[in-house]
Amino acid sequence: MEPFEIFISGYAKLPMGTTAEELYKVIAVGILVDKNTGDILDADCTLVTEVAKKLVNKLLVGKNILNFEEIEKAINERYFGTVRKALISSTKKCHDKFKIILEEDTIQT
Repeated sequence: MEPFEIFISGYAKLPMGTTAEELYKVIAVGILVDKNTGDILDADCTLVTEVAKKLVNKLLVGKNILNFEEIEKAINERYFGTVRKALISSTKKCHDKFKIILEEDTIQT
């Protein structure tokens, strides 16, 4: 079955005094998800450095958005930037939105 791609974004407030906070005020995480499986196909975020953005992409792509515990564990084990808590929070919002999308589909069918 071919992926049915949907885009989901999540936002969280950044800690004061960080470069990202000075530029954006909030962190945005955007993910492309296969609606049929929950697999994350692509990911991006508004972190300032390319290294951080690439790491976030690597940590999220290939994971399943429904298995948030695995995603949170990966972030906690490998991302030691100041905005880690906000990164987890914004990704959790993507997880929550995906669950709502699935619930709405179940209600409609």
